[in-house]
Amino acid sequence: MKQFLDDHFLLETKTAAQLYHDYAKQMPIIDYHCHLPPQQIAEDAQFQNITQAWLYGDHYKWRAMRTNGVDEAFVTGTASDEEKFLRWAETVPYTMRNPLYHWTHLELQRYFDISETLDAGSGKRIYDAASEKISSKEYSVRNLLRKMNVKVVCTTDDPVDSLEFHAKIKADGFEIPVYPAFRPDNAMNVSTPEVFNAYVARLEAASNKEIRDLDTYLQALKSRHDFFAEMGCSVSDHGLEYIHAADFTQAGVSALFDKIFGGKALSAEEQEQFRSAMLVWFAEWDHEKGWVQQYHVGALRNNNARLLEKLGPDTGWDSIGDFSQGRMLSRFLNGLDKNDRLAKTILYNLNPSDNELFATMTGNFNDGTVAGKVQWGSGWWFLDQKDGMISQMNALSNMGLISRFIGMLTDSRSFLSFPRHEYFRRILCNLFGNDIENGELPADIPWIGKMIQDICFNNANAYFGFGAK
Repeated sequence: MKQFLDDHFLLETKTAAQLYHDYAKQMPIIDYHCHLPPQQIAEDAQFQNITQAWLYGDHYKWRAMRTNGVDEAFVTGTASDEEKFLRWAETVPYTMRNPLYHWTHLELQRYFDISETLDAGSGKRIYDAASEKISSKEYSVRNLLRKMNVKVVCTTDDPVDSLEFHAKIKADGFEIPVYPAFRPDNAMNVSTPEVFNAYVARLEAASNKEIRDLDTYLQALKSRHDFFAEMGCSVSDHGLEYIHAADFTQAGVSALFDKIFGGKALSAEEQEQFRSAMLVWFAEWDHEKGWVQQYHVGALRNNNARLLEKLGPDTGWDSIGDFSQGRMLSRFLNGLDKNDRLAKTILYNLNPSDNELFATMTGNFNDGTVAGKVQWGSGWWFLDQKDGMISQMNALSNMGLISRFIGMLTDSRSFLSFPRHEYFRRILCNLFGNDIENGELPADIPWIGKMIQDICFNNANAYFGFGAK
């Protein structure tokens, strides 16, 4: 019987262990998509206790606690931080076979040197020990990034964000670059005139440009796109149910802007045309600047109306959606490609039934100009776990080139999430190690070890042009 979470965790063979310990383990981390708050990095924030670093904003843990019957007061409510942690500790044993169980104990080990399993009996001891450490200067957010050998961070930012904290981070001379990523989902949200026009007002203030019509709206957005580039941004991101690729004309979309700007609601068909046009224009701007564009598709968000109204978005009410993806995705990418406007692109799916679709779609638009120009991204959100990662990497191996894969990201709001890279790397090394020991791959350890290092770090570093060392 193997010991839980020992040095050979998830490594089933000697070759897998060799690949991990000799090649993958020492590689730095590029976190090219996350939701870390740049203000906390700018201020080198200090957490007062482990709950603030671990449970604030973590809807993965919140969903598990609710499922375990924990009252909302101990999840996002008014209970003390210690009480919330102890209720999480009581929940942890019930998360066995959920990735939360592995992530929890990896984080306790890697950050706090705590090997004891977390449960109701150990909760108070672990709370006190971890809180004592994390409240020390050694555990400020910048030092947490250093501790995990992070070399680049890309946050997720709305076009109207001031990026003042990114500016401060750079001015401070912090050695780990923290770049913004352009996330214009709100600029496409024409669900109601009230929502859209409130955003237009925010964009006017951020851009210092009067918006009267579609042309001035696009000028204001383009000025923000330019500003993001000046601040070091080279990545955009979109969170969509599916890719919008309806037919449109500039004149038609201009009329739609006038309609909603004038306070009249757009029909479902009109909304689709508007969103389709905006996606194309954003993609063309990305191509002009040589950015990488990311598309996260397939989430069915805000399902629980009662609790959404009470607690707000991003509090744990989202799930996998069953949208049709292939035809519109193909149409969108093809339209950009035929006009030579297709930037480097990363596609992420949330529904595992779309795995092979996405794996093969990327190959349609890899034209030899850039290695892995169109990428199928790592297992995202609900697929960010052992089975999801294995399924993604197997499909990518079978239908593309896993050797050109740009690897893992945290997609997290927590500064304690970086062991997810280790989790991914162990699974990756185990796949290759098993194939070698089964005689399905040659025992060319130097070459396969280099390939693993590429997937862990080098491919992303070259793909984004970060120049990290």
